[in-house]
Amino acid sequence: MEDNQIIDLYWARDQRAIDETSGKYGGFLLQLAWNILRSHADAEECVNDTYLHTWNAIPPARPSALKLWLGRIARNLSLDRWKWTRAQKRGGAGMEVLLGELDDCVPTSHSPERCLEDQEIADLIGAFLRRLPAERRQIFLRRYWYGQELSEIAGALGCGQGKVKSSLFRTRKALRAYLEQEGVAL
Repeated sequence: MEDNQIIDLYWARDQRAIDETSGKYGGFLLQLAWNILRSHADAEECVNDTYLHTWNAIPPARPSALKLWLGRIARNLSLDRWKWTRAQKRGGAGMEVLLGELDDCVPTSHSPERCLEDQEIADLIGAFLRRLPAERRQIFLRRYWYGQELSEIAGALGCGQGKVKSSLFRTRKALRAYLEQEGVAL
């Protein structure tokens, strides 16, 4: 079923919308949540919460790219769950590794006063990523947005893990230089 037809089901408040969403994007959402949480139960819960959030948001929202929209919801829910788990000292080491890799090129303070600045930094990172060659951008997003393992990225792109590692290293280094050039205090 096409995305527009699925969205129409949500607008009609037809329960099949969730079934169709699950059938088309359930695997993608589960993998995304798993990459962050490393727990099947938590990942499944986040995917189910994604369906609930989608049901409550459509209408009035009418996403133009349903897969990306669902992915963003699932990712945000998974990150919230990961933070909660970490605060409860119940694990979460997988995501700490990913976030630790970005420590040198992204500011870490998250006070309420920094919300606007955080959005500006996000816009700068988006501009930086758009300037990258497609393969380097894909490697970066697969690692830091989707939380994929190096071996998964290498397999998907048909290259070695060494190439993925060096691409990530160079991209982080270039991102740091770009943000410093733009006046972001690291």
